[in-house]
Amino acid sequence: MAVFDTPEEAFGVLRPICVQLTKAQTVENVEQLQAQLHAVSDSALQALQQYVLFPLRFTLKTPGPKRERLLQSVVECLTFVLSSTCVKEPELLRELFSELSACLYSPSSQKPAPVSEELKLAVIRGLSTLMHSAYGDIVVAFYEPSILPRLGFAVSLLLGLAEQEKSKQIKIAALRCLQVLLLQCDCDDHPRPPEELEQKQLGDLFAAFLPGIATALTRVVTGDFKQGHSIVVCSLKIFHKTVGFILADEQLRAISTVPDKPSVEPRVAKLVVHREADWVKTTGAKLTILLKKIIEGVSVHPHWKVRLELIELVEALLLKCSQSLVESAGPLLKALVGLLNDESPEVQAQCHQVLRHFADEKVVVGNRAFADILSEHLHSLATSLPRLMNSQDDQGKFSTLSLLLGYLKLLGPKVNFVLNSVAHLQRLSKALIQVLELDVADVKIVEERRWNSDHLSASPKPSAARPWRQIQRRYFRFFTDERVFLLLRQVCQLLGFYGNLYLLVDHFMDLYHESVIYRKQAAMILNELVAGAAGLEVENLHEKHIQTSPEELREIVTSILEEYTSQENWYLVTCIEAEEVGEELTMSQSGLQAITSGSPTCQVTSFPALSKPSPTICSMNSNIWQICIQLEGIGHFAYALGTDFRLLLMSALYPVLEKAGDQTLLISQAATSAMMDICHACGYDSLQHLINQNSDYLVNGISLNLRHLSLHPHTPKVLEVMLRNSDASLLPLVADVVQDVLATLDQFYDKRAASFVSVLHALLAALAQWFQDTGDLGQPPEQSIGEKGSHLSQRSATPGKGFEKPTTAEDIEQFLLHYLKEKDVADGNVSDSDNEEGSFLDIFPRKSYSGSEVGRSSRSGTSPYKTVPGSAVFPEEPSDLPTVDENDTNADVEQPLPVQIQIATDVMERCIHLLSDRSLKIRLKVLEVLDLCVVVLQSHKNQLLPLAHRTWPSLVHRLTNDDPLAVLRAFKVLRTLGGTCGDFLRSRFCKDVLPKLAGSLVTQAPVSAKAGPVYSHTLAFKLQLAVLQGLGPLCERLDLGEGDLNRVADACLIYLSAKQPVKLQEAARRNSQMFNAQYMPGIMPRALHPHLKRLEATDRKCPHRRT
Repeated sequence: MAVFDTPEEAFGVLRPICVQLTKAQTVENVEQLQAQLHAVSDSALQALQQYVLFPLRFTLKTPGPKRERLLQSVVECLTFVLSSTCVKEPELLRELFSELSACLYSPSSQKPAPVSEELKLAVIRGLSTLMHSAYGDIVVAFYEPSILPRLGFAVSLLLGLAEQEKSKQIKIAALRCLQVLLLQCDCDDHPRPPEELEQKQLGDLFAAFLPGIATALTRVVTGDFKQGHSIVVCSLKIFHKTVGFILADEQLRAISTVPDKPSVEPRVAKLVVHREADWVKTTGAKLTILLKKIIEGVSVHPHWKVRLELIELVEALLLKCSQSLVESAGPLLKALVGLLNDESPEVQAQCHQVLRHFADEKVVVGNRAFADILSEHLHSLATSLPRLMNSQDDQGKFSTLSLLLGYLKLLGPKVNFVLNSVAHLQRLSKALIQVLELDVADVKIVEERRWNSDHLSASPKPSAARPWRQIQRRYFRFFTDERVFLLLRQVCQLLGFYGNLYLLVDHFMDLYHESVIYRKQAAMILNELVAGAAGLEVENLHEKHIQTSPEELREIVTSILEEYTSQENWYLVTCIEAEEVGEELTMSQSGLQAITSGSPTCQVTSFPALSKPSPTICSMNSNIWQICIQLEGIGHFAYALGTDFRLLLMSALYPVLEKAGDQTLLISQAATSAMMDICHACGYDSLQHLINQNSDYLVNGISLNLRHLSLHPHTPKVLEVMLRNSDASLLPLVADVVQDVLATLDQFYDKRAASFVSVLHALLAALAQWFQDTGDLGQPPEQSIGEKGSHLSQRSATPGKGFEKPTTAEDIEQFLLHYLKEKDVADGNVSDSDNEEGSFLDIFPRKSYSGSEVGRSSRSGTSPYKTVPGSAVFPEEPSDLPTVDENDTNADVEQPLPVQIQIATDVMERCIHLLSDRSLKIRLKVLEVLDLCVVVLQSHKNQLLPLAHRTWPSLVHRLTNDDPLAVLRAFKVLRTLGGTCGDFLRSRFCKDVLPKLAGSLVTQAPVSAKAGPVYSHTLAFKLQLAVLQGLGPLCERLDLGEGDLNRVADACLIYLSAKQPVKLQEAARRNSQMFNAQYMPGIMPRALHPHLKRLEATDRKCPHRRT
C-alpha cells in the first residue's frame, strides 16, 4: 500500500472516509478509517490530527445508547491516532481526557459501567496513550486545580478496576494507567521532569487523592495471593512512588504556612489540599496503619519479587520521607531487617545493599529520631525475646532474631548508646542467656566414651573457608532449628564488633560467675564476642568504625582464658571414675567360655546390675558441655589473635592436651578440634609440629605435676596425647618423665593404675612405631601391624622339598574322597617316626639364639636350661648366649642399651605385676602393653627371655582361667611371644597351654555346630576363630613334635564339618593345608583316621568351598 507523506495527499484520501463516518457511525466505517490511517505518515497525520479526530469524537459525544463494539472500535482508532501524533493544545487534552473517561461512566452507580472487558481495556489504553502524547508543557498545564474533578473521577475509576476486576490483564493495565496519570511511570516518553515549583504544584494536586489511592492500593496488596505477584508488585510500586512524591521532605520544607488561594470556583477550591504540618502529621499517622498492614502481608508473601519490591518501598520512603513518616520508621525498618535472612538470594543481596546504602548516607546514624526508634525497638524486642522464644515456633523465632540482627546492623556504633544503659544491657543479656539454654537431660552425652585414641593422632586438614564456625552439634531447650543458633551467634558477633568489648566481657563474665545455670550460655556468648571483635565473618556496614586493637584483644583473651582454665571451671566432674569411688566397670557376657578343660557351656558370672541413672546425670552433662564450650572458645581465641596466640600457648596448650586425652567423647573431640584450630591460627603444619615445638615446657609441667599427683590426677593424659602425636625426636625429652611415671605407678598402683597403663600403652605403641623392627613375628597375613596386639607377620616359606608344590583345597578334597574308598591303603602309607623326624630336621633347620642343639634337646625330652626356683631361666653355658659380632672391636665391653629398650624393659617389669590386677579393664590394657613390649624387645633376646620367663605363669592364668575378653587378648600375646621366643616356649606351651587349647576347641565344637547365624557375633565365636587362625602359625613357629601336632590336628579336623560356621571351617582348612604342606603328608591320614567314621555319617561331600 502507498504511503501518503504530505498532508494534501493524506487529506484527499481521508476526507471521504471522515465524511462518511460523520454521517453514519458504524463499525465498518471506523475500521475503514483505521485501515487508511496506516497508509498515512506520522507527519501528515499530525497536520490532520483534529480533522481525523473530529468524526471519532463526534461518535463518542453523540447522545443515546451506543453499541459496545462501536465504542471499542472508535476508542482503538482514536488510540492509534494519539500514538502517532502529539497533543499540543491543553483544551484538546482536557476534552479527550473527559470523553475517554466517560466511556466507562455509569450514571446509575458510582462504580465502573458494566461493559465488556475488551472495551474497558481499550479505554484504559486510550487514556494511557493520551497522557503520553501530551507535548512538553501541555502536561504541566493539564494538572491545574480546575482539572481536579475530572482527574479524581479517572483515578477512582482506575482504582475500582484494579480492585474489583477479575481479569489480571485489566488490573495491571489500570494500575499502569494510574501510574501514568500520577506522572510516576518509568517510561522515557515524557520530555522533561517537572521543575521544583511544578513538583510543588503537582504535590498539592495529588495530595487530594492520597487517602483514596493509599487505601485502595493497600486492599489490593493485602488481597488474595492467587491474584498474582505482578499485580502486588505494581501496586507496591505505585504506593511508594506516590507517597514518596507527595510527602517528600524536600517539598514539605518549601511549603509556606499560608495557603495559596487558587483561582477556581469555590467548589473546586475545597478539593485543593494545603500540605501544612498538621496535615502531614495526621496523614503520616494514617499511613502508618496502612504500612503495617502492607508489611504484615507482604513479608510472608510466597513470591520473592513481592518481597523484593517491599525492600524498594522501605528504601524509597525512608530516604525521601524520613521527617514526614517518622512514626512509620519503626515498621519500615522492622520489615527491612526481617528480610535480612530471606530464603531468596536476590532478596538477601538487595537487603544488604540497602542497609549499606543507609550506612553510607547515615540515614540512621545521622538521624536522631531513627536512632531513638531503633533503640526503643531493640529494647522492646530484647524484653519480649524470652517470651517469644517460648511461644513461637522455629520460623517465628527465626524472624524475631532476624529483626534483632538487623537492628544491630543498622545501629552500628550507635549500639553503644543502648549498651551503656544498664536496663537495656541487662534485658538483652538475660534474653540471650535464656534463649541459649542447653538441653542437658540426654543420658547419651555422659554415656558416650572414647574407647580408642585413633582420632587424637590426626593432622589438621586443609583450612576450610570458615573453620571457626564449625562447632559441635548441640541441643537447646527452646528451639531445634540450626538457623536460629546461627542467628544468635551472629547477634553476639555484632555486639562484639560494634559494642564496647570491655563492658560486654565484664558483664557476661559476671553472669558466668553468678550462677552455674548461666555459665554455659555466658561462655558461648563470650566466645562469639571475641570472634566478632576480631572481625571474623562480620559484615561491616559502617566503614569508619574503629575495631578493637590487637593488644586490647589479647588482654581480654588472656583474662577469659585464665577464667576458663581455672581449677574450679576446668576440672569438673564429667563421669563417675572407678578409680575415685573404688568401683569397677565390668561387663556381663552370656554364653561365653574361657579356655579351660571343663564343660562346653560357659558359667555366667552374675554381676550386679547397673544402678538407675544417677540424679547427677544432668549436672555431669552440663559440666561436659561447659568444658566443650570453653575448649571451642580457646579455638575461637586462637583464630581471633592469629600468630599472637603463640604468646598464650604456655597457659593454653597444656590444659587442652589434658582434655584431648579425656575419656568423654565430646570433650576429647572438642579438645582435638581446639588443637587443630591452634595449628591453623598459629601457623603449625600439624599436631606433631605443634607438640614438638612446645614440648620443653609441656614436659616440665608433666614432671612437676607428677610429684603432686593427687592435685593433678590428669597429668598422665597429657603425656599420652603427646606420645600419640609426636615422633622419635620427643623420646630424649620424655625419657626422664617416663621414669617419673613408672616411679609414680609403683607408688599409686592400687589407685591410679588405669591412667598410668593408658600412658604406658601410648608409650609402647609410639616406640613400636618409631623404632620398627623388620623381624618376622609369625602373625597371619590378615592381621596388620595397625591392629592392637597384631604386630606379627607370617614367616616366609623356607626353600625345601615340602614347599615345591603347595597343597591346595582340591588336593585335600581328593585325599578325603580317595581315603573313603581305600581305608586300608591309608594306614600303609604312613612312614615310620624315625624317618619322619629326620625329614623335619632336613626341611626346617631351627634358628634360635641357642642354636639347633636346643631344638634337638627339646624333642629328646632334655633341656639345655636349668630352672632355678623363683628365678628366671638361664643357659647352662655362656656359649649358648647370643654371640657378639666378630667385627665389633669392643666385644668385651658391655654396650649400653638403647633408650627405647631400657624403657620397654622397665615397662614389662611392671606389666608382670599388673597382669593379676582385679580390674578386667586394667588386665586387658596390660596385655596390650605386654604385647607391644615384646615387639619392641624382639631384637634384644637377653632382656626379653628372662622377662618372658617371669611373665609366663601369669599369662597362662590369663589364658586358662579368666574372662573371655582377657583370654582373647592373652592369646594374641602368646602368638607374639611365639614369634620371638619360639624354642624358649616350646615345652612350656606344650605342657601348660596346648592341652587346654585343644580341649577347649573340642568341647566348644558341638556348641558352634548347633548355633544359628547370630552366633558369629558372640565373643565365644571370636575366641574360637582366633584360636583356630593362630594355632597353626603358632605350632609352626614353636616347631612342635608329632604327638603335639596330632593333638592340634584332632582339634582342628572337627571344624571341617559342614555344620560349623563357614569362617571356622576356613580357619580349620588352612591349618590342615599347612600341616599337610609343611610337614610329612602322612600326618594328615593318621589324624583323619579316628574321625572318618563320624565324617562318613555327616559329611559325604567335602564341606570346603573352592578358593
